[in-house]
Amino acid sequence: MSNINVFTSAAFNYIPKVRMLFQSLRQHHPEWRLHLALADEPRPDIDLSREPFDQIWPASELGIPDWRGWAFCHTIVELATAIKPFMLLRLLKLPDCQKVIYLDPDTVAFSRLDDIVAALDKANIVLTPHQTRPEKTLSAVMDNEICSLKHGIYNLGFIAVAASDVGHEFAEWWSQRIYHFCRADIPNGLFTDQRWIDLVPAFFDGVAIMKSSRHNVATWNLTTRKLGLSASGNYMVDGEPLGFYHFTGFDSGAHRIMAAKNAGNNQAVHQLVNWYAKQTEALADEPLAKEPWAYGFYTDGTPISKAQRLVYRERVDLQSAFPDPFDASTYLAWWNNQGKVEFPDFFDQEKCEKAMKEFSSALTPGFRGNTSNIDWEKLSGILRQSFFQPRTGFAIGKRGWEVFKSEGIAGLKRRLLG
Repeated sequence: MSNINVFTSAAFNYIPKVRMLFQSLRQHHPEWRLHLALADEPRPDIDLSREPFDQIWPASELGIPDWRGWAFCHTIVELATAIKPFMLLRLLKLPDCQKVIYLDPDTVAFSRLDDIVAALDKANIVLTPHQTRPEKTLSAVMDNEICSLKHGIYNLGFIAVAASDVGHEFAEWWSQRIYHFCRADIPNGLFTDQRWIDLVPAFFDGVAIMKSSRHNVATWNLTTRKLGLSASGNYMVDGEPLGFYHFTGFDSGAHRIMAAKNAGNNQAVHQLVNWYAKQTEALADEPLAKEPWAYGFYTDGTPISKAQRLVYRERVDLQSAFPDPFDASTYLAWWNNQGKVEFPDFFDQEKCEKAMKEFSSALTPGFRGNTSNIDWEKLSGILRQSFFQPRTGFAIGKRGWEVFKSEGIAGLKRRLLG
């Protein structure tokens, strides 16, 4: 049995792409053990026994505290990324595990990845940056380098971690951060699970930054890497065999647009993109690709809106009152009655988007679960500061009154004491 464990994370509708990834890994590394972290609910009518992975780990079985309430706070993309550190923890704790590799489901391996395995012989964590060479045009700087400053220096479509003490410490730290802060909130410095990894080289020892141009090739680095074909028809990058390519943003059409912009008339890139398009077009007709997400609906079949997830994530009192918000008789009933009173703009299609943006503008810890007690030390600090610095006290009081008027006592607690 291999001591190298590889996993990806996806809901049922993405399993056809997971199959492409794992089939490519089976071809080049038949010795690896492949795992799926399922960001969905297992269903007895769906048979995955013929899929090319060794084990399925439902997200509900990863030991995530207050699972139902926590899951409700996330969209499908957020949940698929949020469970990654918890899956990493589980695999690192397997008795025979020495190394864990994560790959996004929209990646494909094109040759053996022995250099990644070798890097983990000396390192605790291996990362790949979005870019490894400076861009040469202002357009590329704006598209790629500044994009990395917003979304994260390292691409989390890949990460490799050794089952060392530091590897375990990292996984624990990452899971703690992601539990509260896995959301796309660039103005507040967050981009799902990815921005946190910028801190890893400073926080942990033995971090290897793999700059090999053959790995994590994607539209964001095609301007500085030369992808071509060998005489035998294999894809090469800067003279080395292509390791794995990241087809990010493919479903939205963004990948093809940026590939055309960044690769110019590079026919090898366009051939590769067309190949993936043909493969995924065939997969799109599979029943699995059309499978609805279990966590997208209440128990009565009502779709869950982004506004409903947002309010629940930010309101600690609602988290305490409705520990299973998927139950339509609890949180949804509150939403349809009291929610209309407290958040009328969320029920107005023209005002909803702006209202959600304003409501989520302040950074908070989000879902608290059983950790939602008042921070009394923080409260006492606010009171002391207000007493000894009247101007500060006036500003805090003014802000508190504004929050109270718009969000009530629960909002006041959340923003000042949470």
